[in-house]
Amino acid sequence: MPLTSSKLNAVKSRLSNPAWICFIWVGVTAGALLAVTAIFAADAATRPVSLDIARTLFDRLTNVELVFLILLLVIVRASGQAARWWAVSALLALIMVAQAAWLVPELSGRTDMILGGVEPPPSIAHAAYSTSTLVKLVLLAVMGFNLLPGRQQPS
Repeated sequence: MPLTSSKLNAVKSRLSNPAWICFIWVGVTAGALLAVTAIFAADAATRPVSLDIARTLFDRLTNVELVFLILLLVIVRASGQAARWWAVSALLALIMVAQAAWLVPELSGRTDMILGGVEPPPSIAHAAYSTSTLVKLVLLAVMGFNLLPGRQQPS
């Protein structure tokens, strides 16, 4: 089946809408969170093994999410939606910088301490990571649904 000009324009239009990256990002992040809960719930996985797997998963997730952030910022800008979505985009960027520069390294360091036989002192890092991730997921879902084709755009 040949690709007609109208089909090509339809594909281009869909790809230039930031909604698709919002939903993929939500799915990847939510899937990673579900995977981590399953790892810690597994009877055969010891605490050190679970912590090591979780650390690796969150390191990789952070890298993937930074790529999603860059893609989202580029697509929002290219789509002409930057004026409408600058605050949400900026908040997502702030969350990602906080997670990548502070929370993930701190949690990784705590994992190293536990694996080394030292119980780390109390920290807000887990609560801050969880809360910021939930805020990120809500922002992405709201943004994605509001960007779906056919949605009434406020003036």
